[in-house]
Amino acid sequence: MSLTQLSAFEVARKVRSGELKASDVAQAALAQISAIDGVPGSLEPVSLSPDEESKVHAFIQVTQDLALAQAEKVDQKIANGEEPGLLAGVPLSVKDIFCVEGTRTTAASKIIANFMSPYTATSVKRLTDAGALILGKVNLDEFTFGSSNESSAFQPSTNNPWQTEYVPGGSSGGSAASVASEEVALSLGTDTGGSIRQPAAFCGVVGLKPSYGRVSRLGLIAFASSLDCPGPLSRNVRDTALMLQVMAGVDPQDSTSSTLPVGNYLDALEQDLKGLRIGLSPDYEAIYYPDLESGELHTEPVQKEVHDAVLRAAEILAKAGAEIIENVPMPNTRYGIPTYFVISRVEAASNLHRFDGVKYGYRTPENVNNLNELYRRSRAEGFGLEPKLRILMGMYVSAAEHASDYYQKALKVRTMIRSDFEQVFDPGGAYRLDALLTPTTATTAFKRKAVYGNSVLMQYSDQMTVASNHAGVPALTLPGGLDENGLPIGIQLIGNDFREDMILRIGHGFEQLTADETWRKARPQVLQGEVKA
Repeated sequence: MSLTQLSAFEVARKVRSGELKASDVAQAALAQISAIDGVPGSLEPVSLSPDEESKVHAFIQVTQDLALAQAEKVDQKIANGEEPGLLAGVPLSVKDIFCVEGTRTTAASKIIANFMSPYTATSVKRLTDAGALILGKVNLDEFTFGSSNESSAFQPSTNNPWQTEYVPGGSSGGSAASVASEEVALSLGTDTGGSIRQPAAFCGVVGLKPSYGRVSRLGLIAFASSLDCPGPLSRNVRDTALMLQVMAGVDPQDSTSSTLPVGNYLDALEQDLKGLRIGLSPDYEAIYYPDLESGELHTEPVQKEVHDAVLRAAEILAKAGAEIIENVPMPNTRYGIPTYFVISRVEAASNLHRFDGVKYGYRTPENVNNLNELYRRSRAEGFGLEPKLRILMGMYVSAAEHASDYYQKALKVRTMIRSDFEQVFDPGGAYRLDALLTPTTATTAFKRKAVYGNSVLMQYSDQMTVASNHAGVPALTLPGGLDENGLPIGIQLIGNDFREDMILRIGHGFEQLTADETWRKARPQVLQGEVKA
């Protein structure tokens, strides 16, 4: 097995024991990136050869010097008999929405393309303090606005490592692709409506949206402040638990971080599944979307292979001793996307107003006559289409004459969505669930350019994930099989507040129970026939 195939848990164990050098792990990761990633994302127009077109393109920037310096520090600690940290020598990519001191932090947007962060996000600092090595910053939809990675101002956008003519999902598409293609063992992403879980499902990796407040948001460039959650992506549940263990906990500099104690997520993995109550809901068997002309609500069943994968997972968990509770009602899930449309855009518009061409970021080179013209030109030239759409919609639905019709109603519906989860997880209620089992996405990955440009249809790819963002509860996606085209299928486990330990326990159990199945032996297209370090 090559170094790049090792799990984060195994890398850390071998580095800590002296069996491996962190510097060797870093060099192997850099070689893997060099072999399969291709040209990094850039604002400059690029003409790609067919061979280059089929590369992964996960990275906006590769931080080789930083990674090697961090590796040397880990190796020196071990040589001195010092504690190197739980993630000693583990290769990590960071979604380019997190500030990392000394690197460009672009949010995949022209408007802050040259912003050099003066500090490091709390979540990133905790990972590097534990010995992780930052290999680079990875691509995303501009300001995280999208579900395919195609809206990035830094092109070429990321491809799906399983089949490069398909999208990796978004907005954490670069994170998911860098993990799936074995360029790194771990990646740090963000999830506002499904932006960790949807790309993790499309790329066949594990992704966790923690409870809101479980991981500090300090140093994360905000999209929608009441929904954003930093979280881990990895190739197995144990690595996800390990990464969360390092990041979780209160941050005195983030007033939204939770003061609740952090459990031992790794210990939770050792518990069996006997007696756990896992629910299936008919409200997660279809997506519901409006006809833009008639206004009628249409229903589209989830892809059959995805639906079958969820039922099969339920059977496997039942054989391991879990109790499957069917027909669990989640009636307000269908309103998750319209509610998200309103709330996220109001918050996005507010957060984007700081980018004005004055304090930092892009400023128009054109001569202007006054401050208002400077604002207009800088923002018109610096923002891509998706940020502009969100600013306009956010300002419209929050305006005094419209707020009661849209924003106030959306806040009420969010409370109703939260109530659904409270009822099914209530230990004294009718269902008393430990977890809800659902599809992660209604379909497997779609082809590049197939949906891009239709922001409404694009948004509905998050139908299965967005409700847990509204409710603030944790949700885990993990691979559940492959469809007939060989694309990964994601299954999702949603838990009660701050019960990451429970869904990680169930996810790890499912992983062990299916470890020998044929589909788990399949490898992404970009790794087939590769000679790796």
